[in-house]
Amino acid sequence: MSTMQSLTPEAEVRLAVGQCVRTLTTSTDNKELITALQTLNTYLDDGPKSSALSAQRAEFTKAHYTRTLQFLISKINADWLQVLTAAQRKDLWDGLFLRGPPEQALLVLMDGMGTLSPSAGLDRLVNVVETFLQSGRLADLLWSYCQGAGPSDSPQLRETLLGRLVALPDLTANRLHPNNKAMFLPQQYYPLLAREMLTALEKTCQALRDGKDCSLTFVAQTLGKVCVQGHSGLVFAVMALRLSFCTRSDMVWRRVCWKLLENVPERWLESVLTGLVQAVKGPDSLDRILGNLVLKNKKAQFVLTHKLLLLQYKYETGVLRTVLGYLAGDRERRPLLIQVLRALCQAWANPSAVRHTAVEQQVYVSRALLLCVGLLRDEELLQLRSELLQCMLGGMQSHLDSSVLRIRRMGMVVGESLSSRMDINGTKLKFEYEQDEETQELLSLMTPLAEDELEAEPVNGINSPEEARGMTLPPQDGSSTSTSEPQPPGADPDSDLDSDDELTPYDMSADQEMSQASPPRYLRDCLEALVSSDDPLRVELSLRAAVGLVRKNVSTTREISVQLTKVLLHMEDKYSMVDFLTRRQAAMVALTVTDCIPVTQYLTTEFYSMNYSLRQRLDILEVLAMSAQELSRPVADARGPSEGVSPITDVTSYPGDDPVHWRQVVERRIQSKTKRISKGATRPPARVTPNRYAPVAGHFFFPLLRNYDRPQVTFDLLGSDHLVLGRLIHTLGLLMHLAVNAPVATQMGRALLDFVWMLRYHVDQVVRRGVLFAACSVFLSMPSQDLVLELGDQLFETRTWLADVAEGDPDADCRNLAIQSLVLLDKSLKKQLDPQTRDLQS
Repeated sequence: MSTMQSLTPEAEVRLAVGQCVRTLTTSTDNKELITALQTLNTYLDDGPKSSALSAQRAEFTKAHYTRTLQFLISKINADWLQVLTAAQRKDLWDGLFLRGPPEQALLVLMDGMGTLSPSAGLDRLVNVVETFLQSGRLADLLWSYCQGAGPSDSPQLRETLLGRLVALPDLTANRLHPNNKAMFLPQQYYPLLAREMLTALEKTCQALRDGKDCSLTFVAQTLGKVCVQGHSGLVFAVMALRLSFCTRSDMVWRRVCWKLLENVPERWLESVLTGLVQAVKGPDSLDRILGNLVLKNKKAQFVLTHKLLLLQYKYETGVLRTVLGYLAGDRERRPLLIQVLRALCQAWANPSAVRHTAVEQQVYVSRALLLCVGLLRDEELLQLRSELLQCMLGGMQSHLDSSVLRIRRMGMVVGESLSSRMDINGTKLKFEYEQDEETQELLSLMTPLAEDELEAEPVNGINSPEEARGMTLPPQDGSSTSTSEPQPPGADPDSDLDSDDELTPYDMSADQEMSQASPPRYLRDCLEALVSSDDPLRVELSLRAAVGLVRKNVSTTREISVQLTKVLLHMEDKYSMVDFLTRRQAAMVALTVTDCIPVTQYLTTEFYSMNYSLRQRLDILEVLAMSAQELSRPVADARGPSEGVSPITDVTSYPGDDPVHWRQVVERRIQSKTKRISKGATRPPARVTPNRYAPVAGHFFFPLLRNYDRPQVTFDLLGSDHLVLGRLIHTLGLLMHLAVNAPVATQMGRALLDFVWMLRYHVDQVVRRGVLFAACSVFLSMPSQDLVLELGDQLFETRTWLADVAEGDPDADCRNLAIQSLVLLDKSLKKQLDPQTRDLQS
């Protein structure tokens, strides 16, 4: 007895734990087993009724707790565990995992799930892990490290614990497969982890108020590792709103948030910041949570002032408002706003960036530039006026020189906004462009106030003076809203009815305007009116009648087709006619289809002639493309499209111009939505008609490749006229596609590949799109055996080029076209190299 009393607490705990382990291993007596489990549980009870001393409890948790849990898991399928009742298992066996140090329990539980095979024991352990998460043990784990009461672990052990804590959904999914618990799914686990981190932060705030020291290093590491693994959205969806609310009036919470973000390891800081700026609701919230971290940490400064604004472009406008508003919200951070403005001006005005970056990134930079300028103060604007003016002039020139309509429109909008903000000598730029959602958004970005500020502090229930001026009170008691002048006494309010208003107007809806001129009935009269008449009505009637006269009088058309085409090509809209471009184009298409070879020769020759505008050259290409499309269709369907609208023009079509077309569309919709049990031959087979385009395809195609490398005074196809070059290549690709199965298709494909091969790395994205479209057309229309023979040694280089474009081209359309070209090329090669396919073709 004296020997037992002389033992140290460490030795007593070691002997007691060893005795319990031997009992659980060898004994079959139920009472002894329960007593052994109760003995182990006494070392985890820290209440007043606990029989173990504090030194004994500390020794057990430090030296024996992990090995005890590992032993229990190894005996999870033992017979004695099955003898215990459900209440006893929950209290004695599960309690050992739920009442001890949470970091040790979590590591042992996760290791046990990885080693156990699928069995009832694994299911029991999974239930313990689920209870561990539901009972708030993660918060206890985080709080133990905040108190500094966590184990004096090594960096390797802490990294292992972080890995188990953050990757728990992945570990359980890999182990449990289809039997995974809902609690372990990322959609539930990471919001739970976020709530537990908030609980630990709240306890930290209370401890600081009580004068106690705390450490946020482990919580910051947990937050950083969760975000770097891609779960920042789930975590900050819970944390951002709570942190924003708590920091609104509590300075302790602000200090805790600042210290939390300062302790995030630098390698994970970017993921935390990008998730935070997307989740907060405005710059004020970001200011309260982040503090002046951007001034203290170089990595944070790089992310917020450079990477989020210039290198990445996937974020919404609200993120830009938040980041730039945060930089402008404090006097110490405003120099960073000026620095960001200079970088944005340089990026927006850079001609190389306009040519080689994606359009989406240019829109993103434009948004950031306008927001940044809108946040400038008057004295800052006066100081930076010369730099902004230089940016505006250089950037507008670079954008307006682009062949992409979206980029040109963007340059106009940004130029207008910058000139309006600078107000140079009272002069403001004004461009004419079509309004769309993108331009309206850009124009609205100059407003410096954020939406959350407007909603948070309304003045008398009205958010802005403009809304106050625009408000009108609803009429009350049936009174009229126009009561500014008092009504004289004795006046009859119904006296205004004694007027002529009670007379019923005469119905004139069926009246028609009497025309003094009549449309021409002969094609030569139509030509004479278009050439010499100064009467706007007569010219309009002649242009309207031209299509019908050309198609009805074929013999007369062939006599004057070239002359009439020349007149139409040089004709200008002097009288602002309705549908002028559409009807002029339809008449030229009708002439080309009716008298194909002479008109085509004239158009292709004039395309490279001098003294033509770029608009006229584009008109020639559109007419040739539409004519080839009509000639390639069956005769019965050839008239419809030429009277409508070109599929490659920007003119708006009207459904009423082609009633047969919409009836066919309605009929097809009815047929597609009608369900039939059995469907026989409900319509006669299509009548075979010759392809009218195949014999004349060479007259459309080869003359356009004649003089492309001969620059002229007003036309340099391989120089600055990128828009015409891109449209030319696109037209050639369309002509090639329409010539499928034609005898001349092989020669056309060979010539087109030789032409576009030297342009495959052109700086303009419109030209690159045309080159890839032409490649798709060749791969689709050229016979596979001729394609393989033609490519020959360039086959590997062609595939490499297409793969590089599909992976790295800044334009999304170019990447998609390159992928389609690769698919078509592989299909042609497989068809040619497969012996069975070759035998079937032969």
